[in-house]
Amino acid sequence: MTKAPLITPVLIAGCAILMFSFAVRASFGVFQIPVAAEFGWARAEFSLAIAIQNLAWGIGQPIFGALAERFGDRRAIIGGALLYAAGLVLSAYAITPGQHQLLAILIGFGIAGTGFGVILAIVGRASSPENRSMALGIATAAGSAGQVIGAPTAEWLLQSYSWQTVFIIFAAVILATLAALPFLRSPRLATRAELEESLGTVLVRAFKDPSYTLIFLGFFSCGYQLAFITAHFPAFVTELCSPIDSSSLLAGLGITTTSALGAVSIAVIGIFNIAGTLTAGYLGKRYTKKYLLFWIYVGRTVAAATFILLPITPVSVLVFSAVMGSLWLATVPLTSGLVAHIYGIRYMGTLYGVVFLSHQIGGFLGVWLGGKMYDLNGGYGLVWWIGVGVGAFSAIVHLPIRERQMVASTA
Repeated sequence: MTKAPLITPVLIAGCAILMFSFAVRASFGVFQIPVAAEFGWARAEFSLAIAIQNLAWGIGQPIFGALAERFGDRRAIIGGALLYAAGLVLSAYAITPGQHQLLAILIGFGIAGTGFGVILAIVGRASSPENRSMALGIATAAGSAGQVIGAPTAEWLLQSYSWQTVFIIFAAVILATLAALPFLRSPRLATRAELEESLGTVLVRAFKDPSYTLIFLGFFSCGYQLAFITAHFPAFVTELCSPIDSSSLLAGLGITTTSALGAVSIAVIGIFNIAGTLTAGYLGKRYTKKYLLFWIYVGRTVAAATFILLPITPVSVLVFSAVMGSLWLATVPLTSGLVAHIYGIRYMGTLYGVVFLSHQIGGFLGVWLGGKMYDLNGGYGLVWWIGVGVGAFSAIVHLPIRERQMVASTA
Protein backbone atom coordinates (compact mmCIF):
# COMPACT_ATOMS: atom_id res chain seq x y z
CA MET A 1 0.00 0.00 0.00
CA THR A 2 1.36 3.45 -0.98
CA LYS A 3 1.98 5.68 1.99
CA ALA A 4 -0.13 8.84 1.90
CA PRO A 5 1.95 12.03 1.46
CA LEU A 6 2.18 14.49 4.33
CA ILE A 7 2.65 17.63 2.20
CA THR A 8 -0.29 18.17 -0.14
CA PRO A 9 -1.68 21.14 -2.12
CA VAL A 10 -4.48 21.38 0.46
CA LEU A 11 -1.97 21.72 3.29
CA ILE A 12 0.11 24.32 1.43
CA ALA A 13 -2.93 26.42 0.51
CA GLY A 14 -4.30 26.20 4.04
CA CYS A 15 -0.95 27.28 5.44
CA ALA A 16 -0.86 30.31 3.14
CA ILE A 17 -4.29 31.53 4.28
CA LEU A 18 -3.51 30.98 7.95
CA MET A 19 -0.13 32.71 7.70
CA PHE A 20 -1.48 35.99 6.30
CA SER A 21 -4.67 35.94 8.35
CA PHE A 22 -2.65 35.58 11.53
CA ALA A 23 0.01 38.06 10.44
CA VAL A 24 -2.63 40.78 10.45
CA ARG A 25 -4.32 39.52 13.62
CA ALA A 26 -1.03 39.42 15.54
CA SER A 27 -0.21 43.04 14.68
CA PHE A 28 -3.05 44.79 16.53
CA GLY A 29 -1.04 45.22 19.72
CA VAL A 30 1.39 47.43 17.79
CA PHE A 31 -1.45 49.89 17.12
CA GLN A 32 -2.33 50.30 20.81
CA ILE A 33 -0.18 53.39 21.38
CA PRO A 34 -0.55 55.11 17.95
CA VAL A 35 -4.36 54.93 17.98
CA ALA A 36 -4.70 55.99 21.62
CA ALA A 37 -2.20 58.82 21.12
CA GLU A 38 -3.95 60.24 18.04
CA PHE A 39 -7.36 60.47 19.68
CA GLY A 40 -6.29 60.93 23.30
CA TRP A 41 -8.10 57.75 24.37
CA ALA A 42 -7.57 55.77 27.54
CA ARG A 43 -5.73 52.49 26.98
CA ALA A 44 -8.93 50.56 27.71
CA GLU A 45 -10.75 51.96 24.66
CA PHE A 46 -8.71 50.32 21.90
CA SER A 47 -8.09 47.33 24.18
CA LEU A 48 -11.85 46.80 24.31
CA ALA A 49 -11.98 46.84 20.51
CA ILE A 50 -9.35 44.08 20.37
CA ALA A 51 -11.18 42.20 23.14
CA ILE A 52 -14.46 42.37 21.22
CA GLN A 53 -12.60 41.19 18.13
CA ASN A 54 -11.42 38.12 20.02
CA LEU A 55 -14.90 37.39 21.36
CA ALA A 56 -16.47 37.80 17.90
CA TRP A 57 -13.82 35.46 16.53
CA GLY A 58 -14.81 32.87 19.12
CA ILE A 59 -18.55 33.25 18.50
CA GLY A 60 -17.99 33.15 14.75
CA GLN A 61 -15.82 30.04 14.80
CA PRO A 62 -18.54 27.39 15.31
CA ILE A 63 -20.81 29.39 12.99
CA PHE A 64 -18.26 29.35 10.17
CA GLY A 65 -17.47 25.71 10.92
CA ALA A 66 -21.14 24.83 10.46
CA LEU A 67 -21.41 27.02 7.34
CA ALA A 68 -18.38 25.30 5.83
CA GLU A 69 -19.89 21.87 6.51
CA ARG A 70 -23.27 22.95 5.09
CA PHE A 71 -22.34 25.14 2.10
CA GLY A 72 -18.70 24.31 1.42
CA ASP A 73 -15.32 25.28 2.83
CA ARG A 74 -14.39 27.75 0.12
CA ARG A 75 -17.61 29.75 0.40
CA ALA A 76 -17.05 30.08 4.14
CA ILE A 77 -13.48 31.31 3.58
CA ILE A 78 -14.60 33.86 0.96
CA GLY A 79 -17.21 35.20 3.37
CA GLY A 80 -14.62 35.42 6.13
CA ALA A 81 -12.08 37.24 3.95
CA LEU A 82 -14.66 39.79 2.80
CA LEU A 83 -15.73 40.52 6.37
CA TYR A 84 -12.10 40.75 7.51
CA ALA A 85 -11.14 43.22 4.76
CA ALA A 86 -14.30 45.29 5.21
CA GLY A 87 -13.68 45.56 8.95
CA LEU A 88 -10.11 46.76 8.41
CA VAL A 89 -11.03 49.33 5.75
CA LEU A 90 -13.93 50.75 7.76
CA SER A 91 -11.79 50.84 10.92
CA ALA A 92 -9.30 53.03 9.06
CA TYR A 93 -12.02 55.70 8.93
CA ALA A 94 -13.35 55.18 12.46
CA ILE A 95 -12.78 58.12 14.80
CA THR A 96 -14.58 57.08 18.00
CA PRO A 97 -14.01 54.17 20.39
CA GLY A 98 -17.54 52.92 19.75
CA GLN A 99 -16.93 52.75 16.00
CA HIS A 100 -13.72 50.76 16.47
CA GLN A 101 -15.40 48.43 18.91
CA LEU A 102 -18.38 47.82 16.60
CA LEU A 103 -16.17 47.19 13.57
CA ALA A 104 -14.08 44.79 15.64
CA ILE A 105 -17.04 42.41 15.32
CA LEU A 106 -16.56 42.33 11.53
CA ILE A 107 -12.84 41.71 11.92
CA GLY A 108 -13.43 38.98 14.49
CA PHE A 109 -15.90 37.17 12.26
CA GLY A 110 -13.45 37.58 9.39
CA ILE A 111 -10.70 35.92 11.38
CA ALA A 112 -13.11 33.09 12.20
CA GLY A 113 -13.73 32.49 8.50
CA THR A 114 -10.04 32.47 7.61
CA GLY A 115 -8.65 30.95 10.79
CA PHE A 116 -8.07 27.68 12.58
CA GLY A 117 -11.63 26.36 12.84
CA VAL A 118 -12.28 26.21 9.10
CA ILE A 119 -8.73 25.60 7.82
CA LEU A 120 -7.76 22.91 10.35
CA ALA A 121 -10.97 21.02 9.59
CA ILE A 122 -10.06 21.05 5.87
CA VAL A 123 -6.50 19.93 6.59
CA GLY A 124 -7.73 17.26 9.01
CA ARG A 125 -10.11 15.77 6.47
CA ALA A 126 -7.49 15.83 3.72
CA SER A 127 -4.88 14.06 5.87
CA SER A 128 -4.54 10.36 6.49
CA PRO A 129 -4.91 9.27 10.14
CA GLU A 130 -1.16 8.64 10.46
CA ASN A 131 -0.36 12.13 9.12
CA ARG A 132 -3.18 14.09 10.74
CA SER A 133 -1.44 15.21 13.94
CA MET A 134 1.66 16.38 12.06
CA ALA A 135 -0.39 18.08 9.32
CA LEU A 136 -2.37 19.98 11.96
CA GLY A 137 0.92 20.97 13.56
CA ILE A 138 2.29 22.28 10.25
CA ALA A 139 -0.88 24.28 9.56
CA THR A 140 -0.78 25.74 13.06
CA ALA A 141 2.90 26.60 12.60
CA ALA A 142 1.93 28.57 9.51
CA GLY A 143 -0.15 30.80 11.77
CA SER A 144 2.99 31.24 13.86
CA ALA A 145 4.94 32.24 10.78
CA GLY A 146 2.34 34.94 10.25
CA GLN A 147 2.99 36.16 13.76
CA VAL A 148 6.70 36.39 12.98
CA ILE A 149 6.11 38.84 10.15
CA GLY A 150 2.91 40.58 11.32
CA ALA A 151 3.97 42.79 14.24
CA PRO A 152 7.40 43.82 12.82
CA THR A 153 5.80 44.57 9.44
CA ALA A 154 3.19 46.77 11.12
CA GLU A 155 5.92 48.55 13.11
CA TRP A 156 7.97 49.05 9.93
CA LEU A 157 5.00 50.36 7.93
CA LEU A 158 4.10 52.78 10.72
CA GLN A 159 7.47 54.47 10.21
CA SER A 160 6.29 55.61 6.76
CA TYR A 161 2.49 55.49 6.82
CA SER A 162 -0.35 56.39 9.14
CA TRP A 163 -2.02 53.56 11.01
CA GLN A 164 -5.10 54.11 8.80
CA THR A 165 -3.09 53.41 5.65
CA VAL A 166 -1.56 50.31 7.22
CA PHE A 167 -5.05 48.98 7.95
CA ILE A 168 -5.98 49.40 4.26
CA ILE A 169 -2.77 47.67 3.15
CA PHE A 170 -3.58 44.75 5.45
CA ALA A 171 -7.12 44.56 3.99
CA ALA A 172 -5.59 44.10 0.53
CA VAL A 173 -3.34 41.34 1.88
CA ILE A 174 -6.35 39.45 3.28
CA LEU A 175 -8.18 39.60 -0.05
CA ALA A 176 -5.04 38.38 -1.85
CA THR A 177 -5.13 35.13 0.16
CA LEU A 178 -8.22 34.08 -1.80
CA ALA A 179 -5.83 33.16 -4.63
CA ALA A 180 -5.15 29.95 -2.66
CA LEU A 181 -8.78 28.78 -2.81
CA PRO A 182 -8.54 26.65 -6.01
CA PHE A 183 -6.14 24.32 -4.16
CA LEU A 184 -8.45 23.75 -1.18
CA ARG A 185 -10.18 20.66 -2.53
CA SER A 186 -10.56 18.60 0.61
CA PRO A 187 -12.27 15.20 0.45
CA ARG A 188 -14.88 14.59 3.14
CA LEU A 189 -13.15 11.59 4.63
CA ALA A 190 -15.25 10.08 7.38
CA THR A 191 -16.32 6.71 8.65
CA ARG A 192 -19.67 5.23 7.59
CA ALA A 193 -20.96 5.75 11.14
CA GLU A 194 -20.04 9.45 11.02
CA LEU A 195 -21.70 9.97 7.64
CA GLU A 196 -24.96 8.49 8.91
CA GLU A 197 -25.13 10.84 11.92
CA SER A 198 -26.46 14.40 11.92
CA LEU A 199 -24.63 17.39 13.35
CA GLY A 200 -27.22 17.66 16.11
CA THR A 201 -26.67 14.05 17.19
CA VAL A 202 -22.91 14.52 17.37
CA LEU A 203 -23.22 17.81 19.27
CA VAL A 204 -25.58 16.30 21.84
CA ARG A 205 -23.19 13.38 22.38
CA ALA A 206 -20.25 15.75 22.81
CA PHE A 207 -22.10 18.10 25.18
CA LYS A 208 -23.07 15.14 27.38
CA ASP A 209 -19.48 13.93 27.52
CA PRO A 210 -17.54 15.31 30.54
CA SER A 211 -14.32 15.13 28.52
CA TYR A 212 -15.65 17.65 25.99
CA THR A 213 -16.51 20.02 28.84
CA LEU A 214 -13.00 19.65 30.23
CA ILE A 215 -11.46 20.35 26.82
CA PHE A 216 -13.69 23.43 26.56
CA LEU A 217 -12.67 24.71 30.00
CA GLY A 218 -9.00 23.92 29.48
CA PHE A 219 -8.76 26.03 26.32
CA PHE A 220 -9.86 29.15 28.22
CA SER A 221 -6.46 30.01 29.65
CA CYS A 222 -4.78 29.52 26.30
CA GLY A 223 -6.92 32.31 24.87
CA TYR A 224 -6.47 34.53 27.93
CA GLN A 225 -2.68 34.32 27.87
CA LEU A 226 -2.21 34.56 24.11
CA ALA A 227 -4.61 37.46 23.56
CA PHE A 228 -3.30 39.42 26.54
CA ILE A 229 0.30 39.08 25.41
CA THR A 230 -0.47 39.78 21.74
CA ALA A 231 -2.46 42.91 22.56
CA HIS A 232 -0.48 44.31 25.51
CA PHE A 233 3.04 42.91 25.50
CA PRO A 234 4.45 45.47 23.00
CA ALA A 235 3.16 48.32 25.18
CA PHE A 236 4.21 46.43 28.36
CA VAL A 237 7.78 46.14 27.08
CA THR A 238 7.82 49.72 25.77
CA GLU A 239 6.94 51.12 29.18
CA LEU A 240 8.51 48.74 31.70
CA CYS A 241 11.61 47.26 30.14
CA SER A 242 14.97 48.77 31.09
CA PRO A 243 16.67 50.79 28.30
CA ILE A 244 18.65 49.03 25.59
CA ASP A 245 22.39 49.49 25.89
CA SER A 246 23.71 51.30 22.81
CA SER A 247 26.67 48.89 22.67
CA SER A 248 24.55 45.74 22.89
CA LEU A 249 23.93 43.22 20.15
CA LEU A 250 20.32 44.38 19.92
CA ALA A 251 21.44 47.93 19.14
CA GLY A 252 23.80 46.52 16.53
CA LEU A 253 20.81 44.87 14.89
CA GLY A 254 18.95 48.18 14.78
CA ILE A 255 16.75 47.51 17.82
CA THR A 256 17.48 50.65 19.80
CA THR A 257 14.17 51.39 21.53
CA THR A 258 11.93 49.41 23.83
CA SER A 259 9.10 50.08 21.36
CA ALA A 260 11.01 48.23 18.65
CA LEU A 261 11.86 45.48 21.16
CA GLY A 262 8.16 45.10 21.97
CA ALA A 263 7.34 44.44 18.31
CA VAL A 264 10.32 42.12 17.91
CA SER A 265 9.27 40.15 21.00
CA ILE A 266 6.03 39.18 19.24
CA ALA A 267 8.10 38.00 16.26
CA VAL A 268 10.39 35.99 18.57
CA ILE A 269 7.34 34.30 20.06
CA GLY A 270 6.25 33.43 16.53
CA ILE A 271 9.66 32.05 15.52
CA PHE A 272 9.91 29.73 18.49
CA ASN A 273 6.24 28.85 18.15
CA ILE A 274 6.95 27.33 14.74
CA ALA A 275 9.32 24.81 16.29
CA GLY A 276 7.07 24.27 19.31
CA THR A 277 3.97 23.66 17.23
CA LEU A 278 5.70 21.26 14.86
CA THR A 279 7.09 19.39 17.85
CA ALA A 280 3.62 19.18 19.40
CA GLY A 281 2.22 17.82 16.15
CA TYR A 282 4.97 15.19 16.01
CA LEU A 283 4.54 14.17 19.65
CA GLY A 284 0.74 14.13 19.38
CA LYS A 285 0.93 11.08 17.15
CA ARG A 286 3.13 9.19 19.60
CA TYR A 287 2.00 10.19 23.08
CA THR A 288 -1.24 10.83 24.95
CA LYS A 289 -2.43 14.29 23.94
CA LYS A 290 -3.96 15.23 27.29
CA TYR A 291 -0.65 14.70 29.10
CA LEU A 292 1.20 16.76 26.51
CA LEU A 293 -1.34 19.55 27.05
CA PHE A 294 -0.90 19.27 30.82
CA TRP A 295 2.86 19.86 30.55
CA ILE A 296 2.45 22.72 28.07
CA TYR A 297 0.18 24.59 30.50
CA VAL A 298 2.53 23.87 33.39
CA GLY A 299 5.40 25.27 31.34
CA ARG A 300 3.47 28.43 30.52
CA THR A 301 2.53 28.94 34.16
CA VAL A 302 6.11 28.64 35.37
CA ALA A 303 7.46 30.86 32.58
CA ALA A 304 4.94 33.66 33.23
CA ALA A 305 5.46 33.61 37.01
CA THR A 306 9.25 33.64 36.68
CA PHE A 307 9.25 36.50 34.17
CA ILE A 308 7.12 38.84 36.26
CA LEU A 309 9.08 38.12 39.45
CA LEU A 310 12.45 38.98 37.88
CA PRO A 311 13.66 42.42 36.70
CA ILE A 312 12.35 43.17 33.21
CA THR A 313 15.33 43.64 30.94
CA PRO A 314 15.88 43.24 27.18
CA VAL A 315 17.44 39.84 27.86
CA SER A 316 14.56 38.63 30.06
CA VAL A 317 12.04 39.85 27.46
CA LEU A 318 13.73 37.83 24.72
CA VAL A 319 14.17 34.73 26.91
CA PHE A 320 10.53 34.85 28.00
CA SER A 321 9.41 35.35 24.40
CA ALA A 322 11.42 32.31 23.30
CA VAL A 323 10.09 30.07 26.09
CA MET A 324 6.49 31.22 25.76
CA GLY A 325 6.78 30.99 22.00
CA SER A 326 7.76 27.33 22.14
CA LEU A 327 4.52 26.69 24.07
CA TRP A 328 2.36 29.31 22.33
CA LEU A 329 0.17 27.48 19.79
CA ALA A 330 1.45 24.03 20.65
CA THR A 331 -1.97 23.52 22.26
CA VAL A 332 -3.82 23.91 18.94
CA PRO A 333 -2.80 20.74 17.03
CA LEU A 334 -3.17 18.75 20.24
CA THR A 335 -6.58 20.18 21.16
CA SER A 336 -7.96 19.97 17.61
CA GLY A 337 -6.41 16.52 17.25
CA LEU A 338 -8.04 15.46 20.52
CA VAL A 339 -11.44 16.60 19.27
CA ALA A 340 -10.96 14.76 15.96
CA HIS A 341 -9.74 11.60 17.70
CA ILE A 342 -12.60 11.40 20.20
CA TYR A 343 -15.54 12.68 18.14
CA GLY A 344 -14.50 12.04 14.52
CA ILE A 345 -13.67 14.33 11.60
CA ARG A 346 -17.09 14.69 9.94
CA TYR A 347 -18.11 17.67 12.08
CA MET A 348 -14.67 18.59 13.36
CA GLY A 349 -15.03 22.22 12.23
CA THR A 350 -18.11 22.80 14.36
CA LEU A 351 -16.96 20.76 17.35
CA TYR A 352 -13.56 22.43 17.44
CA GLY A 353 -15.26 25.77 16.84
CA VAL A 354 -17.33 25.39 20.00
CA VAL A 355 -14.20 24.52 21.99
CA PHE A 356 -12.45 27.50 20.41
CA LEU A 357 -15.22 29.75 21.73
CA SER A 358 -13.84 29.09 25.22
CA HIS A 359 -10.40 30.12 23.94
CA GLN A 360 -11.81 33.41 22.69
CA ILE A 361 -13.84 34.12 25.83
CA GLY A 362 -10.51 33.89 27.61
CA GLY A 363 -9.00 36.11 24.93
CA PHE A 364 -11.71 38.73 25.42
CA LEU A 365 -11.11 38.85 29.17
CA GLY A 366 -7.33 38.91 28.79
CA VAL A 367 -7.36 41.88 26.41
CA TRP A 368 -10.15 43.82 28.10
CA LEU A 369 -8.88 43.30 31.64
CA GLY A 370 -5.41 44.28 30.47
CA GLY A 371 -6.61 47.69 29.32
CA LYS A 372 -9.06 48.20 32.19
CA MET A 373 -6.61 47.29 34.95
CA TYR A 374 -3.91 49.40 33.32
CA ASP A 375 -6.14 52.46 33.43
CA LEU A 376 -7.19 51.74 37.03
CA ASN A 377 -3.82 50.70 38.47
CA GLY A 378 -1.27 52.08 36.04
CA GLY A 379 0.15 48.63 35.34
CA TYR A 380 -0.47 45.06 34.21
CA GLY A 381 0.58 43.19 37.37
CA LEU A 382 -2.81 41.88 38.54
CA VAL A 383 -3.87 40.80 35.04
CA TRP A 384 -0.59 38.96 34.61
CA TRP A 385 -1.05 36.99 37.83
CA ILE A 386 -4.61 36.06 36.84
CA GLY A 387 -3.05 34.56 33.70
CA VAL A 388 -0.70 32.52 35.86
CA GLY A 389 -3.64 31.19 37.87
CA VAL A 390 -5.81 30.20 34.91
CA GLY A 391 -2.80 28.51 33.33
CA ALA A 392 -2.44 26.26 36.35
CA PHE A 393 -6.20 25.56 36.23
CA SER A 394 -5.98 24.46 32.58
CA ALA A 395 -3.13 22.09 33.37
CA ILE A 396 -5.19 20.37 36.05
CA VAL A 397 -8.47 20.00 34.10
CA HIS A 398 -6.80 18.10 31.26
CA LEU A 399 -5.82 15.19 33.49
CA PRO A 400 -9.32 13.57 33.86
CA ILE A 401 -10.06 13.65 30.09
CA ARG A 402 -10.86 10.20 28.65
CA GLU A 403 -8.93 10.05 25.39
CA ARG A 404 -10.90 7.34 23.55
CA GLN A 405 -12.83 7.27 20.29
CA MET A 406 -16.60 7.67 20.43
CA VAL A 407 -17.13 6.78 16.75
CA ALA A 408 -16.23 3.76 14.65
CA SER A 409 -12.71 4.02 13.23
CA THR A 410 -13.21 1.90 10.15
CA ALA A 411 -14.89 3.03 6.93
